[in-house]
Amino acid sequence: MTADASKPTIDLSFPHDWQAKVLAARPLILPSRHFVYPQSAEEIERGALEVLIQPDAAGTQTVNPRLLKAEPFLATCALGFRDPAVPTGLWSTPKPERICAVAGGYAYLIDTVAPDSFFMIPYRPVMEIRSLVQQGLLLFTGHHSILALGRDGLAWESEKLSDEGIAIIGIDGRELHGTGWKMKTARECPFALDLRSGSTLRRSSD
Repeated sequence: MTADASKPTIDLSFPHDWQAKVLAARPLILPSRHFVYPQSAEEIERGALEVLIQPDAAGTQTVNPRLLKAEPFLATCALGFRDPAVPTGLWSTPKPERICAVAGGYAYLIDTVAPDSFFMIPYRPVMEIRSLVQQGLLLFTGHHSILALGRDGLAWESEKLSDEGIAIIGIDGRELHGTGWKMKTARECPFALDLRSGSTLRRSSD
């Protein structure tokens, strides 16, 4: 049972030290290295995104001796939601050896050199993913707030910006502009975030 990988998003905006391919189904013969994320049979039963990953020492962006002995592996990422409104696919990240695999809005950050090291973005589901190469951030938008991943891990998380749904309008240097739905006023309210800290710069009154 697999996620709908017919049209996964592939965003390689950040330099990366790996190659990866989304498979239509799990191979009949599994490679010697196979990792399941998370390690829960119940979640995998709903479906999964199957990704064949090869750490790439030849294309390394940094001097990383760990890559020289790294072997390919199959990543089985449990599906979140069967809904075309949530993302599925692969993203490069600010850290070259880390890959972000997303299955139906469940986002997994995997160290391709040490695949047993991973963590999940807490938004379930993630509604949008955006690469900000100039700022060195990978943004994850949930229903209520925004989280930023930097080279060293989670950089910041915004305060609650919406009761149900966030739209990013644009990026202006170090500022992010967007709108969030406010149940109290039944309207979209604009806001601005500082991309360096995630703090709110401006926000309309509720």
